[in-house]
Amino acid sequence: MPATPLGTLQPRSQVIDRAWRALGPGLEPLSGPGGAPLTRAVKLLVLPLVLRPVLRPELAGDLLTDEAADRAAGLLREDGPRLAAAAGWFTLLKRVRRALRVVGGNPQDLYFQRCYELAAEHGAPRPPDADEVARQVVLELAARDGGRTVEALKAHLRDPATERSVAEALSRAWGARPVPAAPGAVPEADALSLADTVLDGCAPADRGASGKRGTECAAERVSGKRAPGGAVPADGPRHRAQERATDRRDPGGAGGGTAESALAVLVGGGHGTRLGAALWAAGPASAWGPEGVPPHLGLSAAPLPPRPGVGSTASTAALPAPLDRTLYERVFTVLRAPGHHDLPPVPELVAAETARSCSPLGLSDESLRVALLVGGRLAAGLDPLGTASGPTRAHRAIDRRWRRESSVARARRMTVSPFDAPIARGAGAGGPGAGLPDVGRPGAGAPTAGLPDAEPPDRPGADRAAAPAPDGGAPGTGPAPTEPPASGEDLLADLGRSLRTPWIAYTRRLWARLHGRDAHAAGIDGPAELWSLLDGVSYSVLMDHRARVRAALRTLTDTTSGSAA
Repeated sequence: MPATPLGTLQPRSQVIDRAWRALGPGLEPLSGPGGAPLTRAVKLLVLPLVLRPVLRPELAGDLLTDEAADRAAGLLREDGPRLAAAAGWFTLLKRVRRALRVVGGNPQDLYFQRCYELAAEHGAPRPPDADEVARQVVLELAARDGGRTVEALKAHLRDPATERSVAEALSRAWGARPVPAAPGAVPEADALSLADTVLDGCAPADRGASGKRGTECAAERVSGKRAPGGAVPADGPRHRAQERATDRRDPGGAGGGTAESALAVLVGGGHGTRLGAALWAAGPASAWGPEGVPPHLGLSAAPLPPRPGVGSTASTAALPAPLDRTLYERVFTVLRAPGHHDLPPVPELVAAETARSCSPLGLSDESLRVALLVGGRLAAGLDPLGTASGPTRAHRAIDRRWRRESSVARARRMTVSPFDAPIARGAGAGGPGAGLPDVGRPGAGAPTAGLPDAEPPDRPGADRAAAPAPDGGAPGTGPAPTEPPASGEDLLADLGRSLRTPWIAYTRRLWARLHGRDAHAAGIDGPAELWSLLDGVSYSVLMDHRARVRAALRTLTDTTSGSAA
């Protein structure tokens, strides 16, 4: 089958935007000021309910062939009346919500998909029956939260007596921490050896260079068509599904039993607790491997993680590093995550988080602490820009996925920096990115600027979801850059720097998912579940990287168009 010429591919986002605008009036409640569909409308309505790329692989990629683009536009045209009806229901539900004084949750997250269901069942809303239907839906969704909302958290901690009680409990828990007198290297050598055994055994067996390279492989991935001989294109949806199915059938192949034993030794020996406790002691040396990786892996902006305060505000766009967050910020992220209605009531959630925030690594379950240790070992050895083979199967599997990204390949080719700035790590032998000068402005060594870590924690069982974070891993969650990126070229330079410090984005997102599992009392049960978690975090960070690349390219395109005009 001949390859699809790359010149005929169209960005799926542009196809959706054109088709949406062509639907005409009636979609204003689901659209932005310029008439384009809202981001949540695309994520919650267009993709899962109209285009349904899981059932139509040719629509799953970021780039569509002309044939796939026509198919997507046709599906949106066919569903136009239902989307207009859903927009009418959304307007009605918001009006009823205000009348009932319901304030919990984001209306778009809560109501978009329910409005689509109402449109499919009832068509456009027609009074007086529609008013009663809307009232029942609003009350049903409000009752489902059971008071487990950010507003309930604010009210709980706003009480002066409660705030004093929580502050005293934090002080007692912080004073009871197990701080070692004289820690050695972090982590310990035997813990690293066991972590390598787990990473070698839980990941899928090395498959070599699967799929094609170059133009043919790219065209197959975006078109969803099979390669000659029936081979599945590398990194396509079916390829990833087959990999996950193989992992569940035989986690790690022959090494599965060894990985299970090593994981049991790590948990039974309290190695996760020992790692977290060592981070509280003064002056621990980093033993993660590559030069420049701090002992805390970027989970804190300070040399030693500080004592958490009570706090009273939080924003997903400006969350501190995980171990620097207040109690309010930690509970806030849990309450905004899917599945929060299964959590305990807010007072119990605050009490549990008080103890958890003063526990090693900010986690209370030892299997989750060990998962962070193993994930940290994986993250510290990732080398998206390199060409060498990673130390374990897990490193090699994730490096292969990243190196197939066109943006990563371009960054690897950029071996001369216009500023000739040193990189923050890797100049020594063996470090990821070794020998590659930095790309971008002076001061590019700051590795935390604009990196994603604001992902709401996952609920249990969501680790396999190969999808971006609900908030896209909002940038700006680490220390602020000295000067904000002013152009698409600066944004691309920031992306290049993040590829040289991949452990920061990975460990922060991993911590968010582990924290969510801890809140739901869901530990890690065996190497297969651990690999599903680690692999899911890798793919989530990769999707966030793709989104940031697209944003940078759009900025460059807009700048170029403006200059030409």
